[in-house]
Amino acid sequence: MLSAEIAAVAETAVVGEQVQGLFTVVRYTPSALRPDMKRMKRYREAAARFVSSRFLPFVAFIQKSLIRMNLFELTRALVDIESTTNHEKNVGDYLFAHLSTLTSRYNGNIERIPAELDRDNIFASWGEPVVTLSTHMDTVPPFFGSREDGDLIWGRGSCDAKGIIAAMIAAAEKLLAAGTRNLGLLFVVGEERDSAGARAAAATPRGSRFLMNGEPTENRLALGSKGALRYEITAHGKLAHSAYPQLGHSAIHTLLDVLHAIRRIPLPHDPLLGDSTLNIGTIDGGRAPNVVADQAEAEIMFRTVGDPARTREAVSAAVAGRAEAREVFYTPALQLTKVDGLPTTVVAFTTDIPSFEGTWGQPFLIGPGNIHVAHTAEERISKRELSEAVDIYARMAAQLLATGRSAA
Repeated sequence: MLSAEIAAVAETAVVGEQVQGLFTVVRYTPSALRPDMKRMKRYREAAARFVSSRFLPFVAFIQKSLIRMNLFELTRALVDIESTTNHEKNVGDYLFAHLSTLTSRYNGNIERIPAELDRDNIFASWGEPVVTLSTHMDTVPPFFGSREDGDLIWGRGSCDAKGIIAAMIAAAEKLLAAGTRNLGLLFVVGEERDSAGARAAAATPRGSRFLMNGEPTENRLALGSKGALRYEITAHGKLAHSAYPQLGHSAIHTLLDVLHAIRRIPLPHDPLLGDSTLNIGTIDGGRAPNVVADQAEAEIMFRTVGDPARTREAVSAAVAGRAEAREVFYTPALQLTKVDGLPTTVVAFTTDIPSFEGTWGQPFLIGPGNIHVAHTAEERISKRELSEAVDIYARMAAQLLATGRSAA
């Protein structure tokens, strides 16, 4: 089987007994993977030597060999494609090629759902989609490629959420091979920043009644997730020589005072979700150490557990007359439904689910991987959890299709 680091699509057109063509499209080939290009070339040359109606079974075998990667190979192939937020095009092209063969094999459909310029969601379906498995293609920076050992696959996006993409595709293949229909796969852009892909999908629903959203929950069904409230705080000052600070006004000093006040805001508690929290994510400002700063800004995020009205009022009071607070993103906290037979958890992160606004059906949140290593230099995912996730997704989808409810 061809190494998972290369995504390929082999297509054969036959008119009567004549083979019109056999070609391979390589979707992504980072320099580190060039040794595998020699192997790809050998596949092409071998196929070309035998292209005739006499050898059509051989051609069909080559087609399947090029596409059918195992779960771990596909995970690594996806991780090795850089797709930090706003740069998802290459991984989207890869998934479109990979899923095109799956839709062709099982009489499905595949389409791109535009979210922004050069940023498309990928949606594959078989029959009328009643259950849709969905997660995101983008990752946080910085990009770094994959490696693996006996138990783990490492690399940016391995658990958040490219391993989940691979598990969902494997689950769909398992269901389709068993004759299941009315299934969809939806992979979206932008979850790590502003849920642009989920919002675009919400504007173009496809009739799905259940949405299985994948995020790292260690294969436990999340009963709730916190919301997010993000601000940009901007302070202005007056330039002066730092030897004469009384002639200017430091925007940095003002910003620090404002942030101190914001840190003292009492934050609410929820019995299920726990405490609301605050993170000061970035601070920037000033021009030089010997110049009084005329500008400074910070980005902050609250993880909310309920109605954010009082938090918004407190932020406005903290900056009043001293700085500007611009709300740039908000998504609400969620409480979700149980499914019989699955262990449960509660998560502090937020997801695309609120941005879908219910348009793709009742949501469920579950996936392999530990959120504590997501977004870190040690991001990794357990091979055991990946394999278990395939079975969990397949069982959940089959149950929802059979009963039309979560049974809880």
